[in-house]
Amino acid sequence: MTRLFPTAVLAVLFTLSAAVSASAQSIDETINSIFASSTGWFVNLIFSNFPGTSFPWIVGWLVIAATVFTVYFGVIQFRAFGHAIALVKGDYSDPNDAGEVSHFQALATALSGTVGLGNIAGVAVAIGIGGPGATFWMILAGLLGMASKFTECTLGVKYRNEYPNGTVSGGPMYYLTKGFAERGMRGGKFLAVMFSIFCILGALGGGNMFQANQAHAQLTNVFGDYPGFITGVIFAAIVFAVIVGGLKSIARVTEKVVPFMGIIYVGTALIIIAMNYDKIGWAIGQIFAGAFTGLGVAGGLVGALIQGFRRAAFSNEAGVGSAAIAHSAVRTKEPITEGFVSLLEPLIDTVIVCTMTALVIIITGQLISDPNTGLYVLNETGTAIQTVGDNSGVALTSAAFSSSIGGFKYILALAVILFAFSTMISWSYYGLKAWTYLFGEGKAQELTFKSIFCVFVVIGASASLGPVIDFSDAAIFAMAVVNIIGLYVLMPIVKRELNSYWSRLKSGEIKKFT
Repeated sequence: MTRLFPTAVLAVLFTLSAAVSASAQSIDETINSIFASSTGWFVNLIFSNFPGTSFPWIVGWLVIAATVFTVYFGVIQFRAFGHAIALVKGDYSDPNDAGEVSHFQALATALSGTVGLGNIAGVAVAIGIGGPGATFWMILAGLLGMASKFTECTLGVKYRNEYPNGTVSGGPMYYLTKGFAERGMRGGKFLAVMFSIFCILGALGGGNMFQANQAHAQLTNVFGDYPGFITGVIFAAIVFAVIVGGLKSIARVTEKVVPFMGIIYVGTALIIIAMNYDKIGWAIGQIFAGAFTGLGVAGGLVGALIQGFRRAAFSNEAGVGSAAIAHSAVRTKEPITEGFVSLLEPLIDTVIVCTMTALVIIITGQLISDPNTGLYVLNETGTAIQTVGDNSGVALTSAAFSSSIGGFKYILALAVILFAFSTMISWSYYGLKAWTYLFGEGKAQELTFKSIFCVFVVIGASASLGPVIDFSDAAIFAMAVVNIIGLYVLMPIVKRELNSYWSRLKSGEIKKFT
């Protein structure tokens, strides 16, 4: 009987395995249904609209905060722009300062987490619904978001933990805890724990599974259908090889990948714009006219404004708090310097990269307009602009680029892979720091999270996880709810740091490092 037991167990397991394989699709649908029904309330709460409008309250939360910080810090995004460039160049960098990475590496790491598929597909959705005018509001929201990044990244460095081995840990969970305590306020620890939980969920979902899933989808478009786990295993192996070396390893990769993928994508866009140079003036006119009149698009002026603000807020993550985790590791003894550097992120991500996507779509004539009235023609449902080939999302971007450059799908596939990869390795670091905040620092804790993260890479590429992705996206923006509460409380501390630094810089006390 004892000898037969293993055989019987194997037979039962084999039977169960066959049954599971035969009904994999139904099981997947059941899991998705159960997950959606149990978490749908949270997703609906985060992405719900203001009563009587189609404007998501979370977008308003982010844009209002960005406006407040812009006014409070005296339009810091423009006043500090030149000095931010000097810092990125290393003019004021002392290699002996505490920290793990340079200003440029911190910027590249944070950018790799925001410049991604949203710049390709998300912008196309915004333009398709809100028309060219959405571009204007997207740029405005991006410029305002620079002040949010400045605020959170300054705090990230100021309240970071520095360890004897030279590593650091920082981000909202640390400045919520320490900053609130410094001001004699309660609730900081609770907010820090909530932020960490949301950050881990967001890292495993939107920063991981969604990226792997979309990368696999684009690869199958180019090379034909094949099992997703193959993409997942390859991605997981490469991601693990990078993240196992810590932030310095991540920074070495992102400082090469980010400029490379930016040059490929923006360079291609500039070539197409140059090829259609005679339409540049017209396209800019469409952007401004659409911003203030709507040009007959779905929702009119308000529709253009909503789509532009929404795309910018979802693209650059200003106010979410994720970038503050990467910037906290910079080598500096002046927290405000990394605030200056970080304000360049929304400029690059939204004002430059997103605008390039929008201009190519507009300038290549993908949006169909009525030649008699000049107004855009809506689709049958009246919810979006009719496009050539009825494309939307990433397909619309691909069609716009391919209309001028044949075979662009291969360039787009490379861009998607690079964007997905860079986003995953950056979010692995964000999730790791949230994980170690909750469970403590140490090699074992780090390896545990990194292993879990790579398993989710395979899952993301292999499965249809719509409800999970919705939930993780909601978790990312729930981070913003917690983070911005902290920014409002702690912004006087940032202003004190700013005034001190400016006075010392102007007096000559702070000098360029040689």
